[in-house]
Amino acid sequence: MSAFIRYKFQGEIKDVPCKSVLTIGRDRSSDIVLPDLHASRNHAMIRRFSSGDYYLIDSGSSNGTFINGTRITTPRQLKAGDRIRMGHTEMEFHQTAEEAISLDTLSLQDTVISDTPEIRQITILVADIRGFTTLSEQVHIRTLTKLMNSWFHQVSDAILKHGGTVDKFIGDCVFARWESEREQARTVLMALSAASRIHKVTRDLNKTFTEVPEPIRIGVGINTGAASVGGQDNSALGDAVNIAFRLESATKLLGTDVILSECAYRYLPEEFVAPRRKHLRIKGKRDPVRICMLGFDEVEQVLGQLEVVAAE
Repeated sequence: MSAFIRYKFQGEIKDVPCKSVLTIGRDRSSDIVLPDLHASRNHAMIRRFSSGDYYLIDSGSSNGTFINGTRITTPRQLKAGDRIRMGHTEMEFHQTAEEAISLDTLSLQDTVISDTPEIRQITILVADIRGFTTLSEQVHIRTLTKLMNSWFHQVSDAILKHGGTVDKFIGDCVFARWESEREQARTVLMALSAASRIHKVTRDLNKTFTEVPEPIRIGVGINTGAASVGGQDNSALGDAVNIAFRLESATKLLGTDVILSECAYRYLPEEFVAPRRKHLRIKGKRDPVRICMLGFDEVEQVLGQLEVVAAE
């Protein structure tokens, strides 16, 4: 999907195409320069992911960024028709179907297939900030926005660095995936490595944002299974995805950092799995599912051993 921002400047309607990163603010280096004293120099940005989704991110502005009248504190996915306000400037997000690819370069059959969801084996990671509601009540909204902006960027980088795809951000939660048709063991290793990195960047937020009174922590759920991937949103759907979200939710209840399903933990060394194996009842499942619970210190040990095995 291609997208653009429409706004009025000096009585003239302007359409600005959205690129991978579109910056907005009073600073003259911004892609959209706002001659508005109520806007910050570096007010916000719009970032595009490989899925084709666009997210609006406030850059810690003084007066906030609003979507459809609501101030945002976390990255928010934009939908066609969303109305954006920064200072006194009103904008509208537009998203249209991409221009048809020339039949000289791609057959009509190929075009149809590319838009059709496919059933694929994937490894899914869901990571969520613990106690985000309490955190949002403890710190100023501007600090919270800057913190989440930093988390958003660092988490995105961690996932991409470890070969994953950011499927979407949902408030203070990230949902990522790895293709695993042939190398499922490797994708579980990559997902665990990404989880470890996300844990570290989350923990280090307390060093940058010293006004946050409590340590910032995350819970992680990892599952491997079949999912429907593709379509216009290029998103993953299905039972395997739902289970990953349920596993993440269970981390707080069970007092652990990471929960892996049996489909994922079977690729881990048995000496780590055996004492940490458990049965968990999941909503929507008739029978309990087998899981493995790990703390982040144990994740580091697992990764160290798996890397040694891979090197051999």
